[in-house]
Amino acid sequence: MIDTGTALGLAAALGGGLLIGLERERRKRGRDGKGPHEAAGIRSFALAALGGGIAQTLQQPLLVAMGALMVAALVAVAYWKSREQVPGEPPPDPGLTTELALFITYLVGVLSVQQPALGAGAAAVVAGLLAARDRLHHLATQVLSDAELHDALLLAALALVLLPLAPAAPIAWLGGMAPRTLLLTVVLILTLQAVGHVALRVLGARAGLALAGFFSGFVSSTATIASMGSRARAHPEERAACQAGALASTTATWLQVMLLVAALAPGALPTLLPSAAAGAAVAAAAALLQWRLAHGDAEPDMPDADRARHGPLRLREALIVAGLLAVVSLLVSASQQGLGEGGLLAGTALAALADAHSPVAALAALHSSGRVDSTMVLTGALVAVLANSVTRSVTAWVAGGAGFAGRVALSLLLSGGSAVAVAWAMR
Repeated sequence: MIDTGTALGLAAALGGGLLIGLERERRKRGRDGKGPHEAAGIRSFALAALGGGIAQTLQQPLLVAMGALMVAALVAVAYWKSREQVPGEPPPDPGLTTELALFITYLVGVLSVQQPALGAGAAAVVAGLLAARDRLHHLATQVLSDAELHDALLLAALALVLLPLAPAAPIAWLGGMAPRTLLLTVVLILTLQAVGHVALRVLGARAGLALAGFFSGFVSSTATIASMGSRARAHPEERAACQAGALASTTATWLQVMLLVAALAPGALPTLLPSAAAGAAVAAAAALLQWRLAHGDAEPDMPDADRARHGPLRLREALIVAGLLAVVSLLVSASQQGLGEGGLLAGTALAALADAHSPVAALAALHSSGRVDSTMVLTGALVAVLANSVTRSVTAWVAGGAGFAGRVALSLLLSGGSAVAVAWAMR
């Protein structure tokens, strides 16, 4: 009697081989069907996958290994043959894609018998990567600049290499925060910068200033407001768009408060979420209204030359925020130990005059260590955002003038008032 699981695994192996082989057959023949004939096509890939599946079905590890060696030998011969030069034709430029794909297809066949769903998914991914050759080449050589590629590799190294290696134990001289928490904050900020850059590239120049203001607000809403105010003075025709970017940065402040608490103290998030969401919604509505008023303004995108020189990530600013977070965490922790809850809120307000995110992260770290409850995290977050609103309003007045500051201050007042009202109603 035929085992259903074995039959399903062999079917998945054959189907995966046919799928990958179909893509390679079309590629080797060219788009017009008259390309040069290469060693491996749809039958070769189907047989390789089916062979791997049969070898795994027989449950003979030595047979599976011998099959892999045989496929590897055939791959080596095929690559050597592809390097032969035909008289009268230019030297060949052989690649390894088809040869590597054939060996991987054999492994997909082995995997399909063990786990049919995973094997089928792997085959689909391999075929998708092969079919996306032109798009991937265009992305790597035409779309991405050297600076953007450098920043992408930097972010990947931080997130996938350094972050798992960073110590997770709290350190006293960091105010009870762990080095991994600080690095996670840096990675979070850089990721948000990258998302904002991608949004700018995809959506184009029309929404440029508003999107730039929104995503820059995840680093520093105060600095974003200062930048937008200065630009509004220098380019009066872009004043409405600059105001939209400044208001959008205040939305980012509320969103980052939620993200920090979710990452550092998830247990406090349900208490904080309604108030912070209300503040973010009001700030977003104000920014959207201002953006509609700025619909006709010119919003130039970054020139290609500048994009080639400057990547999307601002590591220095992210590291400054992390350093400030460590200092603020120590200050807030000392205030809580020496003066109790009153001192904690006073220290939070004082620290928030410089940056709203750092004291919120410090409060979240205290919550995760069991030193404050969720209600204190909510109260401290509201105090931090409201205190920082004073700094942002003054900055808007200095950088952009009274009219510019008026709209920023009104948005901050409405969003902060909404958050406080929701917190009071839910007591």
